Amino acid sequence: MLKKHEYPRLGEQCFTGTLENGLRLTVVPKLGFKKSMAFLAVRYGGVDRIYRQDGDLIETPAGAAHFLEHKVFEMDGGEDALSVLSQRGANANAFTAPDMTAFHFDCTDGFEDNLRLLLSFLSSPRFTEESVEREKPIILQEIRMMEDDPDDLMYYGLMNVLYSRSFLRESVAGTAESVAGITAGVLRRCHRDFYVPANMSLVVVGDQEPERIAQLAASLTPALSPRRPETVSPGPEKPLPAVMRTERAMDVGAPMFLAGVRTREGLVGRDSVRFELTASLALSSLLGAASPLYRRLYDEGLINETFGYDFENVAGFSHLSFGGETRDPGLVCLRVLEEASALAARGVDPDYFARRKRSVYGGAVRALNSFESICYNTAAGNFAGYDYFDVPSILDGVTAEDVRGFLAEYLTAEKCAISVINRKER
Repeated sequence: MLKKHEYPRLGEQCFTGTLENGLRLTVVPKLGFKKSMAFLAVRYGGVDRIYRQDGDLIETPAGAAHFLEHKVFEMDGGEDALSVLSQRGANANAFTAPDMTAFHFDCTDGFEDNLRLLLSFLSSPRFTEESVEREKPIILQEIRMMEDDPDDLMYYGLMNVLYSRSFLRESVAGTAESVAGITAGVLRRCHRDFYVPANMSLVVVGDQEPERIAQLAASLTPALSPRRPETVSPGPEKPLPAVMRTERAMDVGAPMFLAGVRTREGLVGRDSVRFELTASLALSSLLGAASPLYRRLYDEGLINETFGYDFENVAGFSHLSFGGETRDPGLVCLRVLEEASALAARGVDPDYFARRKRSVYGGAVRALNSFESICYNTAAGNFAGYDYFDVPSILDGVTAEDVRGFLAEYLTAEKCAISVINRKER
């Protein structure tokens, strides 16, 4: 029996429950909509490289989670489930993140048949050693494309100076060397240990009957589910970045940079949401397009429309980042830190803070119009221990003093590292 939750402020409702086998299910009714979406998330990603299961310590090559994402689509006879879903008129895809692998589709017709296929092909692997070897050139091509992408190289450059040990330093796709060491046996072991109902979350959004979805999910997933393996950390992080700056030259139109700061670790539940909202308000107050600093940097020609910021809370770590194209990355970074210090000292203007808060609230409400956003954020909340639909009420409690404290604690020179992509000399 699923439990109904009402959110009158948002005009939304959802039904949640945990099946007997441990699968977490959320159904968000969208009555009258033709499109429905299913999103099956596995709490297994690029950082889950070392884990303990049944007393064994298992170490897997970088990129194993991403490789497994590719191979679980394989059906009997080598047919690809993604192609079958597309032939049925569904829009289907998958992705691997540092802490999640997800498989999803949306369609206007045949939703139940497509859901049956999604749940069935994930239950047991059908790939062979030969098909794994055939897949390696495809994944190696993905890796080469990422290595030629300045944004990817700049991002992982920053991760490698912010973190000394975390597997966030590594691309979820792995390297050519690590992919060469991935076998069908490695993938089957990872599938057996992580692809279990108690380690999954199914989210359905659309004009679907919640109890019917629960019946289908219960009948199409294994009746029993072992515990999720215990992911083992590669070791504690140093309190400050060991290296403050990394640079690389590439064929780019203009120099570009990404600066960042590690923030809190171990964020879960509503505390993680509150902290992320505080970070979002702090960054938008400091660096948003309507902020005084943004206008000054733009007018001086130090930044352009590529400049932006982000906050990530992933795999037990959180960090903020900002950057874009500029002729002088060091100067822009210095200006940002100086403004953060000044803003922390004087505090955020109450009227400006109220406008920023309304903007964040509006963004959260607009996100409810996106099936994809609802699915991803609901699944992430299920894994992290919070209700995605509670985000607006949590936002109510974030204050200007929280923002001031965030800027004072984290936006400092000793904590800020920078990754730069320079123009290659011709």
